[in-house]
Amino acid sequence: MVTFIIALILLVVGFFTYGVLVEKIFGIEPERQTPALTKTDGVDFVPMAPWRIFLVQFLNIAGLGPIFGAIMGIFYGPAAFLWIVFGTIFAGGVHDYLSGMLSIRKGGASLPDIIGDELGGGVKLFMRVLSLVLLILLTTTFLSGPATLLQGLAGLGTMQFSGRMIPIVWVLIIFGYYALATVLPVDKLIGRFYPIFGGILLFMGIGIMVVMLGWHSAEMPEVFDGLQNRQTNGLPLFPMMFVSIACGAISGFHGTQSPIMARCCTNERQGRWIFYGAMVAEGILALIWAAAAGTFFADPEKGLYGIDGLQAFAAQHPGENIAALVIDKVSRSWLGTVGGILAIIGVIAAPITSGDTALRSARLIVADFLKWDQRPIPKRLMIAIPLFLCVFGMVFVDFNVVWRYFAWTNQTLAVFTLWAGTCWLYKKNNPTPALPSREGGKYRYGYLIALIPALFMTMVCSSYILIAPEGLNIAPEYRWIGYLIAGLVTFGCLIGFCYWAKKRAS
Repeated sequence: MVTFIIALILLVVGFFTYGVLVEKIFGIEPERQTPALTKTDGVDFVPMAPWRIFLVQFLNIAGLGPIFGAIMGIFYGPAAFLWIVFGTIFAGGVHDYLSGMLSIRKGGASLPDIIGDELGGGVKLFMRVLSLVLLILLTTTFLSGPATLLQGLAGLGTMQFSGRMIPIVWVLIIFGYYALATVLPVDKLIGRFYPIFGGILLFMGIGIMVVMLGWHSAEMPEVFDGLQNRQTNGLPLFPMMFVSIACGAISGFHGTQSPIMARCCTNERQGRWIFYGAMVAEGILALIWAAAAGTFFADPEKGLYGIDGLQAFAAQHPGENIAALVIDKVSRSWLGTVGGILAIIGVIAAPITSGDTALRSARLIVADFLKWDQRPIPKRLMIAIPLFLCVFGMVFVDFNVVWRYFAWTNQTLAVFTLWAGTCWLYKKNNPTPALPSREGGKYRYGYLIALIPALFMTMVCSSYILIAPEGLNIAPEYRWIGYLIAGLVTFGCLIGFCYWAKKRAS
């Protein structure tokens, strides 16, 4: 319990200390009018109440990411707690804040345009493609899972494809909902109902935490037990755990969602609470579920303590979605009937609501590229329908394959966002006679808040694609080569940044 309590306190303290520092380094201007006020169109640029924006942002970036990722990450041991805490404070919070605030400063720009403005036109084009691929993969994963679960609860029509049964009726029903949420104005469906689902997600996490601390704290994993890799599948802790726990620490997907809410903010003061704050709330949710998964299956009578019990449970269900099973068992056992209902909402409603905002973000990215006014409904449909067809086609691909490639694409997108934030902060606080500061900065080395996590995540993503089974799958005895190559890539990025900074100064 000591580890959990300290981690929880650090997350809260991090928001009120490091979050304030990030805000100061960025340099908010409360008197500056936001795009929600200067570009109001009744569709995407719609002023909303700050508390409502926070809950929508939280639900958009959360879904099942911080729950599924935290559960799969705790298999690696108590080191997962450290990554959730320090990843949230020093990487995820910075990433989400910069992506949201830069969108506000750039007139509500989508993530590819934000990155392209800082890293160049070629990168902008690449990021448009990468972002669309990520959003289509995410929508597919957040469509297939709920459709399969709904099929189990209330079976309807299915179809067989490549030896797999596709719950086609539920897929079509969810698609109908996606069409409404993607095309309707942001305040009609998303702004009205998503705060309710966001509140439910938080309530479920708090309920689990209360029961866990009140009755099961003795079995909780502790970092004092050691930070060694506890995973039994032979995969290394680095970089695998840092990709498994994505949304609970840092996630590139968040950067695609922040501009949606950036178009609804009415004052730059709201940024820390909405963007950095929602990330901290997600980190707390991930922390709760990592602890719950590592605690629930403890059975001292059988000699199973914490994570060992979780490993034994997973061994009994090969090939199944372990995270979903853990959510169901923990919620029903610790929260009773109410827990079962909340589990269904969490496992089904949460990913659906993240899937539709992913499609909405994809529509906005394409619209920004084509420079199409999104007030006319036909123009919204001309972009949305091809996106629907792409997602529908991906439903017939193996879910596990889609998820693995989504995870790496997700973190790679975060890398580019952090590098873009690094360049923006450097230019802001390091003026030159030829290229004066955007606003005049006092934090000359403030760019380090983005540069350090950018370097770390570059190392994570570079080594992951070389070592992971879905990547080059380097044999265990040669993994040092993968780490060496990843280190050279990371060092090369640092040298490139230093060269750019020196060239700019001269």
